[in-house]
Amino acid sequence: MEELLFEQQKEIVLTYRPGEQVEPVQLSYQRALPQGMQPPPEPPAPPWREAIAPPEKQRRGGWGLILFVVLSVLVVLVCLGVGIYYFAVNGWSLPAPPSSGGGGREETPRDSLPDDGYDAFWRDWMLPEEETTIARFPNGGDVRMVLTPAAGEALAPGEVYAKVNPSVVTVLGYQSASASVGTGIIFSSDGYILTNYHVISGSYECSVLVTDEYGVDTRYDAMLVGGDADRDLAVLKADAEGLTPAEFGVSDDLAIGDRVYAIGNPLGIELRNTFTDGIVSAVDRDVYVDGVTMTLIQTNAALNSGNSGGPLINQYGQVVGVNTIKMMSGDDTIEGLGFAIPTSLAARWVNDLVAFGELQPQPVLGVSISRIPEVLEDGALGLRVETVTPGGSSDRAGVRVGDYVVAFNGQNVATTEDILALRRDLRVGDQVPVRVFRDGEYLELTMTMMAEE
Repeated sequence: MEELLFEQQKEIVLTYRPGEQVEPVQLSYQRALPQGMQPPPEPPAPPWREAIAPPEKQRRGGWGLILFVVLSVLVVLVCLGVGIYYFAVNGWSLPAPPSSGGGGREETPRDSLPDDGYDAFWRDWMLPEEETTIARFPNGGDVRMVLTPAAGEALAPGEVYAKVNPSVVTVLGYQSASASVGTGIIFSSDGYILTNYHVISGSYECSVLVTDEYGVDTRYDAMLVGGDADRDLAVLKADAEGLTPAEFGVSDDLAIGDRVYAIGNPLGIELRNTFTDGIVSAVDRDVYVDGVTMTLIQTNAALNSGNSGGPLINQYGQVVGVNTIKMMSGDDTIEGLGFAIPTSLAARWVNDLVAFGELQPQPVLGVSISRIPEVLEDGALGLRVETVTPGGSSDRAGVRVGDYVVAFNGQNVATTEDILALRRDLRVGDQVPVRVFRDGEYLELTMTMMAEE
């Protein structure tokens, strides 16, 4: 009976009660559950857990909390300092979007540009305020830029590069805290080089790198012959002989859609003599740049900072423009809007810089003329005079509103471009014959060219 009771109960309590004032003693007996009733053993932890598990940390004092507080205070102070600096510089306005290109010049303020939907920059940057103090080379040399009409068959792109690349140089302008990198074009074997004025603006010293057919660079110190910021042209003189001058073509002969090429140093000296191509997107495009309206060639050939001063080349291997700006916008991504100074305009200015070190006064006609020619009574074409400036060259010559100009400086004219092209070769004080049609008859007048006021 006792054995059956023992099997059925899991715990038996025996009480022994001694005499008075004795503490009772309790005895207990427990046995393990049968194997089938025990819970499954917990699986062992994988080895990788032990490898990455942090060691048991002993309880530390308050140093962790102190370190956290100190770091938090430092972060707050740094953020506060950055915020104070930003508002001191920019006020409460949002930061302007970054511009592309490289260099160390400040971005042109937007309020100094016309509100016409885009921003044009000189090489994407403002001209330095410091004066250009490069040593000057004496003026009055016999070298001149000469334009040659295109002739022969168009060249393949590789042939264009092979012809013009020996005439392209790297221009380095050294400034007080930085250096400017641009491109230049050789136009005489004894070292006269054409570039943009903004490439050397603010520089105290200048040098050029000429790369030969084997890829070896020769460095020459360069002096400043002359420059003009408004026209963005500068002429340098390197002490060199035997250089390869470029052939310059007539940019007036370009038409929209003509194939053109560019060679330059985009973004610095690492990518020197990069060759790109495109087409003429527009001719005689008036572009407002730093307060000056410039008449430029528009192209979609890739131009970037560092291409400034390099050649825009026609398909005959002739330089027809000097690359000067790329259109930028703070709101949109703009590609394929590059501009070059036409050689038909630049030739006169370059020759002035060589001879005088500065541009000479520009002669003006003192009239505005209709762009649309009209057929006269005898079938000839004439350009109607719309306005005459009182006291100007045309007024003193006897030109009147309503006259039709049919010939200028001995050449028949049918467009305003014809007259402007003939005017480029004139100087202040030149006597110019002008033929006009008035009231059914032709009059022969003489115009004394006067300077632009």
